[in-house]
Amino acid sequence: MIETGVLTENDRVQLIDGWIIEMPPIGPSHGTSTSLADDIIRQALPSGWYVRVQLPITLPTGEPEPDIVVARGQVRDYSKRHPGPNDIALVVEIADRTLRFDRQVKAKEYAAAQIAEYWIINLVDRQLEVHREIQATDSAAQYVSPQIVPESGSVDLNIDGKRIARLKVKDLFP
Repeated sequence: MIETGVLTENDRVQLIDGWIIEMPPIGPSHGTSTSLADDIIRQALPSGWYVRVQLPITLPTGEPEPDIVVARGQVRDYSKRHPGPNDIALVVEIADRTLRFDRQVKAKEYAAAQIAEYWIINLVDRQLEVHREIQATDSAAQYVSPQIVPESGSVDLNIDGKRIARLKVKDLFP
C-alpha cells in the first residue's frame, strides 16, 4: 500500500487480523516505559537473542508492531523477513490508551500464533499482565489465567520455557 501511495511511511498503522488499524501517537510515559523495558530486557538476554523495538513481526493473521519483541538470532537474520512465531520468545505491549485493544485483540492474535509469553505493561493500573498459558479450541486460541504482577513485584523473564532472569516490575515503569 505504501508502494501504491495509499499509505505513506509516516502513517502509524498496523495490519491486525486483515484490518489496517491506526495506532495512536506514543506519549511520553509510553515512550519512557518502552525504553526502560528495552534496556532491562536487553541486559538480561543470553547470546543468540536480541530485542526489537516497535518493529513488525509476521503472524498468520497480520503484521503487528509490538513495542518490544525478544527474537532468536541477530539483527541481520531479519534483513529479508520479519520474525515469525517460531523466532519469538516474548512480546511486550506498553498500554495506556490501547489497554483494551492489547488485552482483547492483540492477545487473541498472539495466542493464535502460539507466542509463548505475552506481557502487557499496564500504565493505567501500574501493573504487569503476564500471559503464558494458551488454551486452544477448534475455533480459536486464547491466553487464560493471566498473572497480574503489581508494580512492587517481580517477574521471571523466560526463554524457551527457562527462567533467564528475575526482573523488578517497578523498573518497567516511568
